[in-house]
Amino acid sequence: MEDAINGCFEVLGGVLIAKNCWQLYCDKELKGVSLLPMMFFTAWGFWNLYFYPRVGAWWSFLGGIGVVAANTVWVCQAIYYRSVK
Repeated sequence: MEDAINGCFEVLGGVLIAKNCWQLYCDKELKGVSLLPMMFFTAWGFWNLYFYPRVGAWWSFLGGIGVVAANTVWVCQAIYYRSVK
């Protein structure tokens, strides 16, 4: 049961981060946000994709894929928009 709840949080997190990706794409500029925390949470997400299957948390793993994908897109966008100024 706990895995299913955590998996739902992961899915919602991925959706909300994807919204940030869309907003960054529309704005095409990065202001007032530090890149380091997002890089940290992206790395943590990759760790979770390794860790969740090892503890049998398959719902969390599936939801975590969305978080990692959205975080990775956001970080890449942020690096790109920071460099094109």
